[in-house]
Amino acid sequence: MSGRRGKVICAAALLASWGLAHAPACRAAGSDAPDGSSATAKAHEVAKGDVLLESLLTELDRSKDHLKMDGVKPPYYIEYRVDDVENLDTEASFGALVGDQRAHVRVLRVVVRLGDYKLDSFYGQGMGGATILPLDDDPIALRRQIWLMTDEAYKAAADAYAEKLSALKQFTADPNPVDDFAKAPVVTKIGPSVRLKVDEGEWKKTLEEVTNLYRAFPEIQSVSASARFRAVNEYFVNSEGTIVRDGRANGTITLVGGTQAPDGMRLQRSPYWTEERVEDLPKREDLLKEMTRTLETLKALRNAPIVEESYRGPVLFMPDASDDILFGLIGDGILGRKPQLGKPNRTTGVFATSYKSRVLPKFVSVVDDPTMKEFAGKKLVGSYDVDSEGVAAQAVNVVAEGTLENYLTSREPIRDFPESNGHGRAAPGTSAMPAIGTLIFRSSEPQSPQDLTKKLKEMAGAADKAYGYRVDTLGPGNAPRLLYRIYASDGHEELVRGAVFNELDVRALRNDLVAMGNDSLVSNRVTGLPETIIAPSLLFDELEVKRADTTKEKLPEYPAPELKKP
Repeated sequence: MSGRRGKVICAAALLASWGLAHAPACRAAGSDAPDGSSATAKAHEVAKGDVLLESLLTELDRSKDHLKMDGVKPPYYIEYRVDDVENLDTEASFGALVGDQRAHVRVLRVVVRLGDYKLDSFYGQGMGGATILPLDDDPIALRRQIWLMTDEAYKAAADAYAEKLSALKQFTADPNPVDDFAKAPVVTKIGPSVRLKVDEGEWKKTLEEVTNLYRAFPEIQSVSASARFRAVNEYFVNSEGTIVRDGRANGTITLVGGTQAPDGMRLQRSPYWTEERVEDLPKREDLLKEMTRTLETLKALRNAPIVEESYRGPVLFMPDASDDILFGLIGDGILGRKPQLGKPNRTTGVFATSYKSRVLPKFVSVVDDPTMKEFAGKKLVGSYDVDSEGVAAQAVNVVAEGTLENYLTSREPIRDFPESNGHGRAAPGTSAMPAIGTLIFRSSEPQSPQDLTKKLKEMAGAADKAYGYRVDTLGPGNAPRLLYRIYASDGHEELVRGAVFNELDVRALRNDLVAMGNDSLVSNRVTGLPETIIAPSLLFDELEVKRADTTKEKLPEYPAPELKKP
């Protein structure tokens, strides 16, 4: 057992900080897998010329024919998923390069299931395993690793199946009211492979130039800029007959600046951009402007007043901030994850008991549509054609007029959702789980940003408040980084610092959200998986804003080095 666990951890640890990207078009699908030698021949014809795909199919055929231990059932289902990942990370700080790493790895994940769709071995250590494959297209070397991992996964599944059957005996009622695994139509998609194509030297030079701007801002204590590029070719085959090869790429540029206020409060800003195509990322001139703006706002924040009072009143979140709020509060709650064995819940998370209940105001609807490739001319990294379980992507109406209508599901069914809706996704080497693709928030009564600002001032005045709050950007924990007081009398704004929101949660979204804008912003992000959030401004009639309980640190004991070179 320990040997198998060690191999899985090794692969997962190597890829812990890596993400995926996105992809093109799909050829599809009958509801039943073809049988016999004709199906095998057809599969190998599809894979012809791709050594890795041919090796996967060859070993899949051998496993179906030969995987059988005495006293143990043969598998009813086998899947192989390989992520061929090229990664480039470059970082500069204070005008100099501090990191430059290029890596290429192939990660194989094998799942072997014993039993049947109703009750199987996907339990404990039987949930599959991962290992590293050779990079060379040597069919014998590739097949040997695939064979060894399949053998380990089969033995782990056999142990897990026996353990699961034993665990079920402790329950008097049926603890497994839904199937363990959902059937799915066979999919064939052979897309073009992608390669990492980046002008590495030019990006290094740009990052050095951008971070060299600190010389004009002696108050700045830290400044850095990083570029992360990745290309992923995902291969998926299973014993049902599905064959997928899908190429995806993306890039992320992040700027980071930090300083301390005279009272010791730490201040930070970290704007970032994620795009499917390198050419869509900000150009050198744009990054120089953005870094200048970032450092200027940090300078302004040093001298901004601290939020001292406890405020309860209207708050307006601009799209850059609302994307973060909705991703954090809604994104996790709509995932249809199967609860632990014997638990009666439909799913887990904050909306576990909210099916067919109101979770948002009636004017709000939410759709997750990974089939959408662009929005307002911008490419969406959360789009894909086939998920990590070989199921075609689908648009899902998650919330209709405020009511939760659907969860995002994988091939692990939950109560009332016996089938996958194409949202089983996985980072390299990990098990597929329900995940968002492109999550879109819409209002049936959208308002312009100008009208929302006007409404903010009116609501503040009606509540005898001198001002309302506007949030432009957020940091970790939904703490505001750019927070402004908008005065009701004349509309002038004042930058403030050191605030947090109290009770900004799903209840506030349901009960205190009164309007949404018509200014939807595309937020591409790679947090293990490539995902996209599309959301407009949000206006709450009442939120509590109070002083952050932050520990102020001592300022440096002596001045920074002279900015001029000796």
